[in-house]
This record gives sequence, structure tokens and C-alpha cells, in this order.
Amino acid sequence: MRAVIQRVKSCEVKVENKTVGKIDRGILIFLGIKKDDTEKEIDYLLNKILNLRIFEYENGKMNLSVKDIKGEILVVSEFTLYGDCRKGNRPNYIEAAPALYAEEIYNKFIEKLKISNLKIETGIFRAMMEIYIVNDGPVTLIIDTKN
Repeated sequence: MRAVIQRVKSCEVKVENKTVGKIDRGILIFLGIKKDDTEKEIDYLLNKILNLRIFEYENGKMNLSVKDIKGEILVVSEFTLYGDCRKGNRPNYIEAAPALYAEEIYNKFIEKLKISNLKIETGIFRAMMEIYIVNDGPVTLIIDTKN
């Protein structure tokens, strides 16, 4: 699995001009699923994301997690995170999971994320989405379970 995490002041995802997910202070997760991802990758990624100390403490140092601040989380599926651009000008998505399998893993990720008791919002799997982001920092990190 591959995730791009952005610390946000607010974030909203729309499908066909209708808001389907909206959060205030917290994190936006763009989630890419690889063809061989399993629950092992889900568990690793969830633990890492929920405990990343990327929110500022009173002295301005990043020392708090999204759990610590009781932040909100928006998850958006993003198969293009597995786009391989090394050859030619058209990305190759051969490493991305097939849609049905990716959706199954994505839904398990969301289910397990909800156990955190934080506000969790999502986009719509396989939909064309518009994402409105007010970055905080900006702070953007990439986590890949294979590295």
C-alpha cells in the first residue's frame, strides 16, 4: 500500500458537485493499493498513520499525532499512486490492484480506521472526485508499506 498524507486545516471531496466527505483539522489520506496487498499492509499503514507525530505541540515542534489532537481523517482512493512513469510518457499501472480487489482492501482499511473513534470521512471508490484542500504547513508525507 502507498499513502500520501497531508496535514490539513480542512478538506472536502465532491462527486458531481455534491459533497460526499468533509473534515476540519486532521489528515487527508490518498490511498493506493498494490495488487499483492493484504491485511498485513493495512495494519502496518494504519498504525503508522494514526501514530505519526505531525501536529505541533505548544513549542512549535511536531510531536502530536492525529489521535492526540482528536483530529479528523478523510480517505480518498488513488490508484494513480502506483503509476510507473519511468518509461515513456504514459504511466503504467501494472502494479495497482485490480478494481474489485482494491475496493475490498480499501473498505477493510476504512473499517479498521473507524475503530480509532475519530471522525472518518471518505470519497467514493472509482468516482471522479474534486478535492478541496486547505493544507496546514504544508506537511505532506509518503508512506509505502514495501519500503
